[in-house]
Amino acid sequence: MGKQKLSARGARDKAIRDLEYANSEDRKTKRADSERKRRKAVKEHGSGWLRGKDYDHNSERFTSTKHNRGGTQSRNKKDGTKAEKNNK
Repeated sequence: MGKQKLSARGARDKAIRDLEYANSEDRKTKRADSERKRRKAVKEHGSGWLRGKDYDHNSERFTSTKHNRGGTQSRNKKDGTKAEKNNK
């Protein structure tokens, strides 16, 4: 998937929104938790098996970055999209 085609103003506004979201309390908490779990896993098992994997807070395990960042959870399991969070 390529970069979005945005005007200069649109790109600037999106960068501001994205940074604001990335630094929200929810994202900070999840990022810190993922880093702790990754450091612990490397200490216990080595880093080789972790290459190309992220911690998935939905399945509570390390999954491929493709799976974790692509919103590809099974149909019967929520994947944490904004729409799902708003429907609670």
